[in-house]
Order: sequence, then structure tokens, then C-alpha cells
Amino acid sequence: MKLPRGLIVSCQAREDNPLHGPTYMGAMAQAARDGGAVAIRANGPADIAAVKAAQLPVIGIHKLFSLHHPVYITPNLEAAETIVSAGAEVVALDCTARPRDGEPPAVLVRRIREELGAEVFADISTLDEGLAAAAWGANYVATTLSGYTSETEPRPAEPDLKLLEALARTLDVPVIAEGRYNTPDLVRQAFEAGAHAVVVGTMITNPREITARFVVQGVPA
Repeated sequence: MKLPRGLIVSCQAREDNPLHGPTYMGAMAQAARDGGAVAIRANGPADIAAVKAAQLPVIGIHKLFSLHHPVYITPNLEAAETIVSAGAEVVALDCTARPRDGEPPAVLVRRIREELGAEVFADISTLDEGLAAAAWGANYVATTLSGYTSETEPRPAEPDLKLLEALARTLDVPVIAEGRYNTPDLVRQAFEAGAHAVVVGTMITNPREITARFVVQGVPA
């Protein structure tokens, strides 16, 4: 399977969000489908099973937070197994070199492809990480973690279009733009820079954060 070219919508809500849970995320995925999304990114087996109702390709992640390891996006094979069993055709994982509770990403990429039969979506933060992920066999390389690692902090308000351009110019695998693409104009710029697809989350699927942005930026004090 190859993810279609177009807009991917990330349907996620943390436990403190009123929309947390598979019922709401399943409905969100169907709304995104009706709006023209070509795939869904979702977290955890319950939400992944729910968003399958939208009948779109699913990029699954399993966030496992740890006090001892900075990597939490699908850090080990067991996490990948649960989301593939839930229906994810594509497994996204942190492919940085940071410590994790699991095997190195080079091993995980190979085992996910060979043992689970799923495609691999590599979340990276730098050009070198993207090159390495592609060499390991990742099917897609995404700019998801740019601005979220010590090597790429402080995090800018704008997405990392320079990294996107460098990856698209260098790699043969599809490059996905993700991270702070919060306006249609930025999505357009990502495609112009060579993105195969663009992932948008908060500005589509998080009404609380969207409301707060309107209040902070638009309502007089």
C-alpha cells in the first residue's frame, strides 16, 4: 500500500480533552474523510479500531510515556503489534537516536516490515535522521519531530519547510510534512516544497485549542 497524495488528518485527544476516546475519534475520522482527507493518524488500539470505520488508510501510533526515556511514539515491537492488530496498515514510530524502552529504530523498522507486514512511517527531526530511516527501510519519512528534540529546539512557530525541502530533494521514499502546518497556506507551501502528503492535527481536530487561539488572538482584553 502507498499512502495517497493529499491531506492526512491526525485524530488524537489526550485524557484531559473532552473529546478523548474512541467514540469521538471515530466520528472525527469520518468527518475528516467527508472533508477530503486521504488517511488518518491515530493513537492506541482502541482509537485505531474506531477510526477504521472511516474506511481510510490508518497510520497508527502507540504513545507509551516513560519517566526514564524521551521516546514515547511506538517505542518497541510490542507497541507496534497492538496497533497492527487493531487495524493500522502503517506504523509510525520515533526514528530519532534518543533512548527508548525497546530495540533501536533500525531493528524496529525491519521487524515491523518483516514480522508484522506493515509499512513504516518514520517520525524524524533532522536530515541525518531522515536519511538513516530511509536506509533502514522506512516506507515514509515525516518531519513530525522537528522542534521537539534537543537538537532542534527551540521550537519555532512555523513548520520546518527547510527540512522538508532537503528531505524531498534527497530521498526516494515519500516525504510527509507534519508539525505546525496550521493554515491552508502552509499546507500549500508544503506541497510546493515536495511533500507527498501533509498531516494536520490540532487545527482540525482539537476544538479546545482552536477556541483558545481565537480567544487569545481575537478577543479584546
